[in-house]
Amino acid sequence: MTKDIYNPEFVKDLFNRMSRSYERVNYITSFGFSIRWRKQFVKEFTSHSTKIEVIDLLTGMGEAWDSVKKVFPDSNLTGLDFSTEMLKSAQRKNDLHFNKEINLLQQDILDSRLPSNYFDIVVCAFGLKTFDSRQLKILATETYRILKPGGAFSFIEVSKPENVILKTLYRFYLGKIIPIIGKFLLGNPKEYKMLWQYTDKFGNAKEANQIFQSVGLKSKYKSYFYGCATGFKGTK
Repeated sequence: MTKDIYNPEFVKDLFNRMSRSYERVNYITSFGFSIRWRKQFVKEFTSHSTKIEVIDLLTGMGEAWDSVKKVFPDSNLTGLDFSTEMLKSAQRKNDLHFNKEINLLQQDILDSRLPSNYFDIVVCAFGLKTFDSRQLKILATETYRILKPGGAFSFIEVSKPENVILKTLYRFYLGKIIPIIGKFLLGNPKEYKMLWQYTDKFGNAKEANQIFQSVGLKSKYKSYFYGCATGFKGTK
């Protein structure tokens, strides 16, 4: 029987197993651009020095926190993820580098208990590819629900470039080279092949952007580094 790679339990188990090496491999898969892209997609916002509420969806190991805190230094930052092992790493980072100030929640964003009309800012880096179209609609609806009126959001995802040459090189790199690197860095090559499968099926953020618009959010498509990453930003 063909596995459903978008089943939340499958995704959760995958990231639990990849948690030991994921941050390093994520850096390598993007040629080191993942850090720059996280900074860029957060810089879409106007800096605030007030106590606003910010949530980082699919927070993983908290890789986006530094960028968020530079733009919103006095914000109350919440990180949400459903992967137990990823959150363990996030908690260690919280303890060591953020004075335990990040509020970590273990919840599935597709079935969350987050309060409505509560957050000023919603961010999400490199989690869109693990959702199919139906789930993206739920994600968009949840983003609309939890944002305050006038609140803003920004999403980014590693994507499949439209340039044929760049796309071919990227496919080879993510599909063949990264699993080998993943094994070298204590990962399982079969698991890291999934990164390309998700990226290949995701393509880019154009469909997700349209889905977010369909639920009533104002949203604008963004491309980073010739389409190797794409995303969207907007407001409620």
